[in-house]
Amino acid sequence: MNLKIALQRSGRLADESTALLKRCGISFSNGMGKLRAEAANFPLEIFFLRDDDIPDYVADGVADIGIVGENVLAESPKAVDVVEKLGFGRCRLSIAVPKGREYNVSMLQGARIATSYPRVLAGFLADRQITAEIHEISGSVEIAPSIGLADAVCDLVSSGSTLFTNGLTEVETIMRSEAVLIAGSGIAAEAQQLLEQLRFRIRSVKAASENKYILLNAPKERVEDIVRVLPGMRSPSVLPLADSGWVSIHSVVGQQDLWTVLDELRANGAEGILVLSIDQMIR
Repeated sequence: MNLKIALQRSGRLADESTALLKRCGISFSNGMGKLRAEAANFPLEIFFLRDDDIPDYVADGVADIGIVGENVLAESPKAVDVVEKLGFGRCRLSIAVPKGREYNVSMLQGARIATSYPRVLAGFLADRQITAEIHEISGSVEIAPSIGLADAVCDLVSSGSTLFTNGLTEVETIMRSEAVLIAGSGIAAEAQQLLEQLRFRIRSVKAASENKYILLNAPKERVEDIVRVLPGMRSPSVLPLADSGWVSIHSVVGQQDLWTVLDELRANGAEGILVLSIDQMIR
């Protein structure tokens, strides 16, 4: 039996979704516009679909699992479960207005708002007891104000450069989104076992991407001070060097704390510090 997964064929999450599977050691070919592929070294069948179709395929049991943005699930809820947040494809769904316009949420009363996410926008407006005219547009939402179709837009934002280019300013975030792994509620027991194997690999890859491996040399008399700086997975490894007065210390440090930790290590006498990427990290 193969585990069946639906991935985005093209677009925001496509490249990172396939790259994630390959970092998990799963080998497959998706070239030449293929819509289906089988992994060579893991019981996995891969469908390449439009992102909006992925929740439907999973909910209907055609695919066991899929990778999709939370924004897609919010706009078109289906009978699927989010089983893993994947940490890529982060963006936000935001209100944007023409540059220079003063904003508060009450100015949306009676406004025309262009969006590809009418359901999410309608919920946001209803929570604030605002009535507005929602124009559903499938793409190029940002040009709506400049052609007189809308007074504001509600659209996905990553860097904000597209809004800036079209003379718009982001003024309020409605929701934040990232890629998630979803599964159908009726997944078979054998497929569930394969899913757990895949999740184990995904979590190992995610942990590796969020951490760095550090090696350094330190005088023996400074070991206690340096160990206090390095949390490690359990505790740092301390190994003797040929020079009897020195040791080598190995540890793992979170990416977000890396530069602060490096400053503290140098201040405590660490030398020859090496920072290495990690392929997989098994907790």
